[in-house]
Amino acid sequence: MRTIGLLGGMSWESTAVYYRLLNEAVRDRLGGLHSAEILVHSVDFDRVVQLQRAGRWDSAGALLGQAASGLAKAGADCVLICTNTMHLVADAVAALSPVPLLHIVDETGRALTRRGLRHPLLLATQYTMEQGFYHARMRAACGIEVTVPDLPDRELVHRVIFDELCRGIVRPESRTAMHAIVERGIAAGADSVILGCTEICLLLDPDALPCPGIDSTTEHAMAAVRFALADHAGSRAAA
Repeated sequence: MRTIGLLGGMSWESTAVYYRLLNEAVRDRLGGLHSAEILVHSVDFDRVVQLQRAGRWDSAGALLGQAASGLAKAGADCVLICTNTMHLVADAVAALSPVPLLHIVDETGRALTRRGLRHPLLLATQYTMEQGFYHARMRAACGIEVTVPDLPDRELVHRVIFDELCRGIVRPESRTAMHAIVERGIAAGADSVILGCTEICLLLDPDALPCPGIDSTTEHAMAAVRFALADHAGSRAAA
């Protein structure tokens, strides 16, 4: 079994979801008391948020790149950035990592393609929804055209992520507001929804939405499991 390296802590709430998903999937595939081989570098999220707010993406990329290099030196065979937003600096991280970086946008795009979905609504932080890196990579890799909510809805989603979900707060009224945003996206032509922040799965069930939902956290984690067990003779078929 290969070792999975997690760049976590952004926030630790979603990193805990990755840890659970990875271990559950390895147990399901190998049986018995098997669990995943995982190394975690969990950063101080406040430090990363301050760099985001200041627009210091180069510094953020260097910070995560150094952490990725450290994971590789410690024995990781691949690296995952456990947050959608910080994939804005994925190229910088990959350049400093001697092991493969599994990209969350690529894995989410593959999941959409498998289901024949072409026009997803992206729910994420404002950085992810507005910086354009998600749209460009999805279009180039999969030919998928990503849409986003209008500005007031983008601000609401961003606030729910940072003020609630990253702090472990799950409010029914926020779930209702998110469902309303999804309904407006469908009315505007979306055929699916990307849960494009790794904390949104704490609030929304992708299978309980009024259109197909793709949880980027789950897709990313399952890609890591497939990588880790690719050469494992006892592995059952991966989902």
